[in-house]
Amino acid sequence: MRTFRSRSAVLGRSTVLAATGAAVLALSLTACGGGSDTKAAEPAGATVAASATETTVSVGGSHDVQAAGATVAAKPGGKRAAAAAPVCTTKDVAISAARHGGPPYTHIVLTAKNTSAHSCRMTGFPEIQFLESHKQDVPAVAKSKPASPVVLKPGAPAYALVKVSDGGVDEDNEPVSAFQVSLQGGGGMAAVRAPGSGGIAVDPAKALTGYWTYELRNGADDF
Repeated sequence: MRTFRSRSAVLGRSTVLAATGAAVLALSLTACGGGSDTKAAEPAGATVAASATETTVSVGGSHDVQAAGATVAAKPGGKRAAAAAPVCTTKDVAISAARHGGPPYTHIVLTAKNTSAHSCRMTGFPEIQFLESHKQDVPAVAKSKPASPVVLKPGAPAYALVKVSDGGVDEDNEPVSAFQVSLQGGGGMAAVRAPGSGGIAVDPAKALTGYWTYELRNGADDF
């Protein structure tokens, strides 16, 4: 006896098979990544670099985003550090004098050493009065001015070269055993002992001073 299936049953099975095939095809395409715009996910913390002249970016890291060749941190002793440091006073620094060079002794060097527990800023040049008879300050030499502010850490020194005479025997020199140094910016005044057992010979008409610097510099301090 032969069995006949209805037309509706045959059509229903064909529909199910077609739907199943479409689902399988969709899954295959997804697994193969057939889309041309699809990109693989980058792992967290990866660093993406372009070129030496382009921006370097750190993703998920602790580095700052910066352009190649840019300066990130200010240098010690720069304008930002100077602005934050208070002006050195005579309570912060100890000022001493020593002869510079050999005879005839025409120059002395002032040293201001930071004896405090904090950083401070040396402003301008020392205002020096060698003699009671000459109240005006010793003139400063402009070319000795440093390019950046002088900020002294605890224990650090600053220097200023000072000319006292031309070294001639016929000069109008006067002996000086001690003199006054004032710090600019409200730093106060200090009494400084002149170097040598007999002091120094000063010609007020020839005296000059340099600016406070980290070190004596040839050329800038040649006066």
